[in-house]
Amino acid sequence: MKSVMFVCKKNSRRSQMAEGFARTLGTEKIEVASSGLEASHIDPISVQVMAEIGIDISHQTSKALSEFNPENFDAVISLCGCGVNLPEAWVLRDIFEDWQLDDPEGHSIEKFREVRDQVKERVEKLIQAMTN
Repeated sequence: MKSVMFVCKKNSRRSQMAEGFARTLGTEKIEVASSGLEASHIDPISVQVMAEIGIDISHQTSKALSEFNPENFDAVISLCGCGVNLPEAWVLRDIFEDWQLDDPEGHSIEKFREVRDQVKERVEKLIQAMTN
């Protein structure tokens, strides 16, 4: 089974949403983890907007990228443009993409929903590409 790492600056919003979508939409198709350049906390608004569409990410935790081994992942997806700051071993996986989605921190709940929907669309395409 192929595995994907979603990475962001703090593993608080976008990468947590991506992990939630990938776990739900990719059940028994891919393995999933998310992390940040540094660990932080999960933004409660991210938990709320995911719950609105029936995905519970409240049990997920924020983790640092340094806790993982790049060799264990087939795909690495940066959601914030932080790909340039990743160690080379992470960028050289079979699939590396830098989605550069807006950080909804400090914005309205509508912005969180907009980013959530963008994340869902991209995760769906990624799962399809990884499982074909």
